[in-house]
Amino acid sequence: MTRHRAPPPGPYALHPQLAADSHPLATLELCDLRLMDDSNYPWLVLVPRVADARELLDLDPAQRTVLVEEVARAERLLRDACRPHKLNVAMLGNLVPQLHVHVIARFEDDPAWPAPVWGRVAARQYSPEALVERVGSLSALLGGTSDGA
Repeated sequence: MTRHRAPPPGPYALHPQLAADSHPLATLELCDLRLMDDSNYPWLVLVPRVADARELLDLDPAQRTVLVEEVARAERLLRDACRPHKLNVAMLGNLVPQLHVHVIARFEDDPAWPAPVWGRVAARQYSPEALVERVGSLSALLGGTSDGA
C-alpha cells in the first residue's frame, strides 16, 4: 500500500477578504492584530501567522497558549479604550476559512444589541480621519499596556 504524504504547508499569507475588511494595528508574537473597517463597533481581529491554519486545532499547544494570551490582550485593549458593556470573542470562519479571532466591544445601544453583529446592519467604513484617530488611540494604549505582553 502506498502512503501519500500531504504537501508541506505553504507560506503564511493573510486571506484577501481579511486584508480588504481590516487595517493593520500591531504585530504580536503569534498574531497580526487588525482593526475591522466597521465603525458600528470597536472590533479587532487576531490572525495567527501560521500557514494553512483553519482551526484552533491546527495550532500546536504552545501556539494555542500564546493565542489565548493575545486574545486577552485584545480584550483588555478594547475594555480600556472603549469601556464596553460586554466583550464578544468569536472564531467562526464560515466565509473566511483562515483561522482568525474576532474581539468586539459591545454596547447596549449599538446597532445589533443584543444579537450577534453578523448580518444585522451594513458595515460602516471608518472615514479617513476617524480611522487615523482610532488606530492612533489603540496603538498608544497597546504600546502602553502593562499586562506583561
